Amino acid sequence: MLTLFPISVLVGVAMLWVFRRTSNQKAIAASKRRIQACLYEMRLFTEEPSLVWKAQVGLLTGNLQYLALMLLPAIVMTVPMIAVFAQLEAIYGMDALPVGVEAIVTMQMKTGMDAAIAPPSLQAPPQIRIESPAVRILTDRQVTWRIRPHAPVSGQIRITLPDGVAFEKKIEAGAGLHYLADRRVSGLLDYVFHPAESRLPAGTVDWIEIRYPPATVHWLGIDLHWLIWLLLISSVTALLLKNRFGVTF
Repeated sequence: MLTLFPISVLVGVAMLWVFRRTSNQKAIAASKRRIQACLYEMRLFTEEPSLVWKAQVGLLTGNLQYLALMLLPAIVMTVPMIAVFAQLEAIYGMDALPVGVEAIVTMQMKTGMDAAIAPPSLQAPPQIRIESPAVRILTDRQVTWRIRPHAPVSGQIRITLPDGVAFEKKIEAGAGLHYLADRRVSGLLDYVFHPAESRLPAGTVDWIEIRYPPATVHWLGIDLHWLIWLLLISSVTALLLKNRFGVTF
C-alpha cells in the first residue's frame, strides 16, 4: 500500500491537470448555476404547475449540457488510465499461485482443432506438477491443463503444438509481490490490457492464460481491491486540491 498511495495521489493530481486543460470551466460553472436555479424554482413555485414543469425541463436540459461538457475530459483521461490500470492490475490485482493449490492453464487457438490429431503438450518447471492431460474443448478452440505448484517458483511453462511449434508463458508461485501476467496474448489490442508479458509470436495461438487468484491491498486494517483504494484516494486528492488548480466539476 505504501507504493499504491503515492500513485493514487499522482492519479488524482493528473486528473485535475487534465480536467483543467481540456474542460470549459466557465461553461461548467454556468451550467451548475442553471441547475441550481431550476432546483430552487421547483421548491419555490410548488403551487404553480406550469412553472414547476418549466423548471423540470430546464433541469433536464441543464444536466444534459453538464454531461456533454464532461465528455471531452472523460475521454482524454480514459485513454492513459487504461494503460495505467493495466500495469497496476499486474502488480496489485493478482497473487502468485499458492503452493499446494491447483490452478488451470488455458490455451486459446485462433483456428479450429482436429480431434484426430494429437493434442498439444505442456512442459513446466520441476516445482510445477501437471495433474491432468490436455483437455480439448473443440467448440471453444481451447486446450486446458490442471497444474499444482509444490514449491515456490518463477519460471516458464512451454506448450508445444503437434507441428512442433512451441510457445512459452511466465508462471509464478509462492508468496511475495510479483509483476504477474495472467494472460500472454498475440493481438495488439489485447496487449493494451495485458502488458506484463511480451506478445506471442505470430501463429495459430491467440492467448495463453494462467488463472491466478485475485489479490487485495491491506491498509488501515481493511482489505480492498487495489482499484477501490485508487479511486478513493485519487478522488479525495482531487476534491482537496481542486481549488488550488482552479477546477470546478
